[in-house]
Amino acid sequence: MDGAAVQARGQGLPWERGDYELLRHQVRRFVDEEIKPQADRWEEDGFIPRPVLRRMGELGFLGIRYPAEYGGSAMDAVASAVFAEELGRSSYGGVAIATLVHTDMASVHIFHDGTRAQRARWMPGIVAGEVITAVAVTEPDAGSDVKSIRTRARRNGDAYIIDGAKVFITNGVHADLFCVAAKTDPSAGSRGISMFLVEKGTPGFSVARALDKHGWRSSDTAELVFDGCRIPAENILGMEGQGFYSIMRNFDNERLVLGAMAIGAAQAAIEMTLDWVKTRRAFGGVLWDMQAIRQRLAMLSTKVEAARQFVYATAWRMAAGEDCTREVSMVKAFCGELVNEVMYACVQFHGGMGFMRESPIERMARDARVLSIGGGATEVMLDLVASMS
Repeated sequence: MDGAAVQARGQGLPWERGDYELLRHQVRRFVDEEIKPQADRWEEDGFIPRPVLRRMGELGFLGIRYPAEYGGSAMDAVASAVFAEELGRSSYGGVAIATLVHTDMASVHIFHDGTRAQRARWMPGIVAGEVITAVAVTEPDAGSDVKSIRTRARRNGDAYIIDGAKVFITNGVHADLFCVAAKTDPSAGSRGISMFLVEKGTPGFSVARALDKHGWRSSDTAELVFDGCRIPAENILGMEGQGFYSIMRNFDNERLVLGAMAIGAAQAAIEMTLDWVKTRRAFGGVLWDMQAIRQRLAMLSTKVEAARQFVYATAWRMAAGEDCTREVSMVKAFCGELVNEVMYACVQFHGGMGFMRESPIERMARDARVLSIGGGATEVMLDLVASMS
C-alpha cells in the first residue's frame, strides 16, 4: 500500500485516520527493510549501531511528539502508540525498547521540564539521533517505589554533587545524556526528589558494568555509579524537589507505549504461529486441523484486538489532555500479562522448535517476559487501579 492509499483509507475510528496510518506504513517499511535484516547481529553485539539510530532520526521517527523547531513532527500520544506497536511487531524487543526509552521515557524529561536553553542545546540532537538519552531512576533497593531512592544530590556553590548508584538502566552503556533522579532533601520524602542532566564522561560518573539480560539482548543495559559527580547547578531539570512529579507524569506515557509495544509483539507472534501451524504436518494433517489449536489462537487474537483498541482509546484520550492514569495502569497490566500468555501458547504450538534459539518465537518469548515487570510491575499497576476505583 503506497502513502496516498494509506492516507485515503478513511477508517471510522479516530485513531485510524490517514496521518497515523501513513506513519504506521513508514515505520513498518523501515522495520522490514532496515531492522529485520540486521537485528540478529545486534542481538549478539548487545546494542544498536549509531548509524541506525541516526537513520531513524533522518526519517523523523525520533521526534514524533516534538515540535518543528527541534526537527520534530508535533504529533500526539496516538502516534507514539503507532510507533511503539510497529516496533513491537518487529519481533526484536531489544530494538524496540532501546528506541522507546530514548523517544518516550528519557528525552521527555528534557522537553517537559528543561529550560529554553536546555531544550535548545539538546533537543535537536536528540531528534536527529545524534544524542542518545537514558533515564536513571531505578536503584538496587528502589524500583517502582520511586520515593525510596537513595542517590543524593547536594548543592555546592554553583554545582550539585551526586553520589549513589542506579541499576537496570536501558541505553546505560552507550547513551550520551542521562536524566538522573536524586534526593536533594532526604527528609522530604517524595517532595525531596529532583531530576538532573548528566553527560557521559562527567568526572565521578561511570558505567560500573553492562548487565547480561534474559531478553531484550539488542538493547544495552547498565549499572551506573555516581561518586562525587559534580555537575553545574544549571543542569537541574525543573525546580528542585519536583522530580517525583515529573517521573510520575512521564510514567503515564511510558506505560502507554509499553502496552502498545506488547500488543505489537503479541500480534506478530500470532501471525508467525499461524504460518507455522498451517504448514507443520502431524498425525496425517497439519496442526491447524486440530480444533483446540485453532480455537486457542482465535481466542488469543480476540484478546489482542481488544487490548489494541483499549490502548488506542486511551492514547486518544491522552492526546485530548484527559487524565488517564487509571486507564494507562490498566493498559500496562493487561497488555504485559497478555503478551506473555500469547508467547506461552505460541512456543507451545511450535513444539520443540519453539525451544530452539534459532526460532524467532523463542527470542520473542524471552523478550516478552519483562513486559509484566518493567515500567511498573503488574501487581503495582493493579494496586494503583484499585486505589483509584
